[in-house]
Amino acid sequence: MILLGLMEATAGPSVAGEALSVARGISEYGILVVVAAFFLVLAGGTMVWHMKSYRKLMDSVVKDFADSIESVRDIAERNRQTMADIAEALTPETRLRVENLAGVCFDLAVEKVCRIIKRIREENHIANREATATKIRAQLTNLYEERNTRFDFYTWRGRRLSSFCPREWVERIARVVEGELYNEAGPNNRRAYTNVRTAYEGIRIDFLERIDGKK
Repeated sequence: MILLGLMEATAGPSVAGEALSVARGISEYGILVVVAAFFLVLAGGTMVWHMKSYRKLMDSVVKDFADSIESVRDIAERNRQTMADIAEALTPETRLRVENLAGVCFDLAVEKVCRIIKRIREENHIANREATATKIRAQLTNLYEERNTRFDFYTWRGRRLSSFCPREWVERIARVVEGELYNEAGPNNRRAYTNVRTAYEGIRIDFLERIDGKK
């Protein structure tokens, strides 16, 4: 009892209370029981800590493995697409088919634009330049969109052919049409055909340069 009193006086109330609890436990149950209980609690806590650590480690390993598999799959898909693009670009027949398709579509556009010039000249009051300009661009935009719907069925190096057709082409042809409608020499269908065909020849060259990566 004297020893317990000294412990309480020197260690403070918290430590002394714990020491008293241990001492009472030893006096009531015996030291072996208290030591065994202590080691059981310690072993249980250690086991729980190891289980949590193992679970966290396994979750991290599974996540890293899943990320690695996804990365490998992305790389494999990019490599497959790259090889397909290279094979496509190295096939002369594929390049020739694209060029022939573009040639047919642009030749057809020449005929349609010449009809647009003739129709606007006959049906519209072209003195109203603003209204005429709006109509010209509306009809040429429809022609441009119609051609792109055909190009959307074909691809080159993984891209639809329509992606190589900039909208600025509409304005380029519109200026040619306006030049024919307001030409001081008057209407001339042969001249109009020649000028429109020349404009589309420039567009065809622009298209081929784009698919070849020169622009």
